[in-house]
Amino acid sequence: MRLLRLRVAQASLQQPRLLQTSAPATAAPAASTSSSTIPPEASSSAATSAVAATPSAPARWTPTSRRVGLIARKQGMTTFFLPTGERIPATVLHVASNQVSAHIGFGERPANNESAQYTAIQVAAVDSFSPRAVTKQIMGHLQKAGIRIAKKVIREFCVSKDALIPLGTYLSAAHFVPGQKIDVRAVTRGKGFQGVMKRHGFKGLRASHGVSVSHRSHGSTGQNQDPGRVFPGKKMAGRMGGNKHSTTHNLEVLRIDTKRDLVVVKGPVPGPEGGHVELCDASKDLVGRAAHAWRSGRLPDGKGMATGKEGSDEYLPEGIVDLPFPAGTRELARTMPEIVEVGPKAA
Repeated sequence: MRLLRLRVAQASLQQPRLLQTSAPATAAPAASTSSSTIPPEASSSAATSAVAATPSAPARWTPTSRRVGLIARKQGMTTFFLPTGERIPATVLHVASNQVSAHIGFGERPANNESAQYTAIQVAAVDSFSPRAVTKQIMGHLQKAGIRIAKKVIREFCVSKDALIPLGTYLSAAHFVPGQKIDVRAVTRGKGFQGVMKRHGFKGLRASHGVSVSHRSHGSTGQNQDPGRVFPGKKMAGRMGGNKHSTTHNLEVLRIDTKRDLVVVKGPVPGPEGGHVELCDASKDLVGRAAHAWRSGRLPDGKGMATGKEGSDEYLPEGIVDLPFPAGTRELARTMPEIVEVGPKAA
C-alpha cells in the first residue's frame, strides 16, 4: 500500500505533456507551379483517374479463348432454305433473357499451378414474375449480381480468363455468328419403358424357327453357377431417355434474329419442345481445332506455320472473320441488322 502511494505521488509531480504543433506554413504565391500546390495523394489519385479514363483497345478473340454459353428454349423444328435453294431441317431456339449472375474462379489464387485454375461464368435465364418460382436463397444470390427479376434456370459455363463479363450483363442471340458450329446440350426426351431392341439397338432373336413369343427379347443375361449373378450395368430393358443429358456436336448456325433473340441451327437437337438447352461454341470443330493448331504451331488448313502475327480469321471457319468477344450482348444486338443468315459458300 505504501509503494502504491509513492508511485501516485511521483506521477502527480510529472510535468504535463504538450502536443507538439508545427508552425503554420506560409501561403504559396499565385504564380507557383501546380506541382508545388497539389498534395501527393491528390496527384496520385488524378493520375489513377487519368489512366482509368484512357480508352483501351477492345478485346479480340484468340485461338485459346473460350467464351461463355447461352441458355435457350427449344421452340420446335422448321424448314430452312439455303441460298442455293436446298431445303434442310432446322431447329428454332429462343435465347430466354440471359444474364450473368456470378463469376467463379476469377481473382482467386490457384492451389497448384496457374494452368490448373478453373474459371467459369454463371448464367441465369427464363424470367419468372411469380415470387414462388424460386427460393429466397436463389433470389438473394441473383440480387447480388444486380438481377431484380427471378430466373428459373441457372447454368455454369467454363470460360478462359480473358472472357470475363460484368455481372448483370444481358446476353443476346448476337453471341453466335451464322456459319459457325456450336454444341447443344439438354436432357433427352423421355420415351418411357422400352425394350432392348429400341433402347440399345439389339438384333433380337430369330423371327421364324425355334423362337416362341420372344422374338424381341434380349436372350440370356447371366452366366453359369460362377459368378451366378448378373453384372451391374448389363444392357437390359428399362426407362429410355428423360433421365440423362445428351450433347449434339457441330451444329451449324443458319440464322440469328437479334430482335426476337432467335437462333436457328441445322438439324435436330436433344430435348422436347419447350425444354431448355445449353448452347456453346463447338468444342471439337471450333474451340478444340483452333487451340490445337495454335499449340502445334501450324495453321488449321495445314498450308502454313503459325507465326503469332496472323489474324483470328485464320483459325475460324471459312467465311467468318471474327467472333463477338467476350460475348454478344444486348447492346451489340441493337447495332446489328434484325436478320443475319448464312451466306453462299465459296466454290
